[in-house]
Amino acid sequence: MATRIVLASQKGGVGKTTVALNLAVAWAERGKRVLLVDLDPQGAVGLSLGRDEMALSGIAEALMNKEGLDDVLVQTKLPNLWLLPRGRLDPCDVTEYEKVMHVDGVLNELLSDIGSRFDYILLDTPSGLGMITRAAFHVGDYVLVPFQAETLALRSMSQLLRVVEHVREGENTSLSLIGILPTMVELSKAPSLDVMGTVWSGFGGVLDTMIPRAAAFAEASQLGIPVGFVAGKRPPEARRFDMLVTELENRIGEASTGGEDEQPQRELL
Repeated sequence: MATRIVLASQKGGVGKTTVALNLAVAWAERGKRVLLVDLDPQGAVGLSLGRDEMALSGIAEALMNKEGLDDVLVQTKLPNLWLLPRGRLDPCDVTEYEKVMHVDGVLNELLSDIGSRFDYILLDTPSGLGMITRAAFHVGDYVLVPFQAETLALRSMSQLLRVVEHVREGENTSLSLIGILPTMVELSKAPSLDVMGTVWSGFGGVLDTMIPRAAAFAEASQLGIPVGFVAGKRPPEARRFDMLVTELENRIGEASTGGEDEQPQRELL
């Protein structure tokens, strides 16, 4: 079955969907079968790819039994990468959509039907700690937290970590924090550097990989493509996601073997 990674953030505007999309691309380019699921009622993944909010069928249609799940999976032009869009959801129906998604077992059933086809399922959630994010926590194996290197994001970080721990203790004991990913980092500027200093010293699980604030992301967003798909020389920002894949795979490997502190008995002579 696929490893399920939930991308979650307490604060909006941290680059969560950008991370989800480019991470999915990086894993697929390594030959892993990846499904990127758009759980955001705003349809953030589709919008990031330049699609009109009503352009793609997806989860909404599958939940209402208007279309089968296989019919709404989108095979991208990149081998090994599929999308499960939000679907054609009227903004006036978002509250009902959230209620349905929060019903125990609904999301798990949806993913279980297709989980054997993929190595990784990335769940892009809406910002905040509402019903859809909690539903994703219930079915996830890991939580990846994109963290904007700014003061307001720092102040709300503990709220998200508290909810992850609460879910792990009583609702999904398989859930664990795979890492905090600093985004929009500007180490040349004092405010960003000060925030990173606080994060490094005050929180466990901060990843070594950082995603910088860079014009390349704005250009890719304007074109509706991942950052590594922009014409020309491969940008260094795309290589950041290659690094992220390596780091996450290492952490998943450590978790599956009990951690790097455990080892079998050995003999020297």
